[in-house]
Amino acid sequence: MGPNAPPPPETDGDLHIDFGREQRLGFPEIIYGEHKSADQLQRIARQCAEQQHNILISRCQPEKAAALEEGAYDALSRTWVKLHTPPKALPGKVAVVSAGTSDAPVVGECANTLEFLGIDALRIQDVGVAAIHRLLSRLDEILACDVVICVAGFEGALASVLAGQCPQPVIAIPTSVGYGVAKDGYAALHGMLASCANGLMVMNIDNGVGAALAARRILRLLP
Repeated sequence: MGPNAPPPPETDGDLHIDFGREQRLGFPEIIYGEHKSADQLQRIARQCAEQQHNILISRCQPEKAAALEEGAYDALSRTWVKLHTPPKALPGKVAVVSAGTSDAPVVGECANTLEFLGIDALRIQDVGVAAIHRLLSRLDEILACDVVICVAGFEGALASVLAGQCPQPVIAIPTSVGYGVAKDGYAALHGMLASCANGLMVMNIDNGVGAALAARRILRLLP
């Protein structure tokens, strides 16, 4: 291996942490905590501490967060963060725009991930199309950002509206919010995928982390 090669992945039995991802891709591995045990997350956090490696655990249930050593836990978004070194501030700004307050957990996951990556995130919440004047009153702030992330459930119409008004990249996250045929986010997902707003990018349901990392890839292109 050459002198600039990334460090090999760390292994600990059933764990295989990719410490070279940031050097390879420009962002670190985000740990998905939903189906990991408290013991697994403790061992991951310990390895990251030994490497002085910043860590973000998504979908971290409260009882698992309580078992971890000191870190910042956001119970609404279920994200746990431990910074060993401050993240390097990156150029560009991302607007995270949501249709309703019920979308707040996904907004939090997305915005917390952006901030973990050193990206300035502007949260604009509860501006859905049911009262579109709310969105229009904030449109200048949104247009001043480099990337727009739209978080919406029910029929997901906000994404089409934003993509029809904003020239910058728009990334849509359908959320599992809504009655009946909203079907745990599938109606919003299908509506966003079928949008007539050209160039709209669509993430998987509730995937705030994925949208933040997609924005990070886009921001790499800024001069």
